[in-house]
Amino acid sequence: MALKAKNLPDCAKCGSPILAHTACGNCGYYGGREVVNVLAKLDKKEKKMKEKELAAQEKEHEHHEHKAE
Repeated sequence: MALKAKNLPDCAKCGSPILAHTACGNCGYYGGREVVNVLAKLDKKEKKMKEKELAAQEKEHEHHEHKAE
C-alpha cells in the first residue's frame, strides 16, 4: 500500500493550500473572516515582509479567479 497525496483545498483569501475545516496558517482566515492574527508575534521588519507577501498572494489569487470565470 502506497501513501496517496491529499487533495488540499485552497484558502479563499490567499490561495495557499490548507487542511479542510482549519484556519489558514498563512493568512489566518477561516470562513471569510480573520480568526488568527498571523502578524501579532512578528517584529516590525518581519511584519512588513509578511504584509507584502500576503498582499501579493491575494492579488495573484484574485487574478486566477477572474481568469477562471
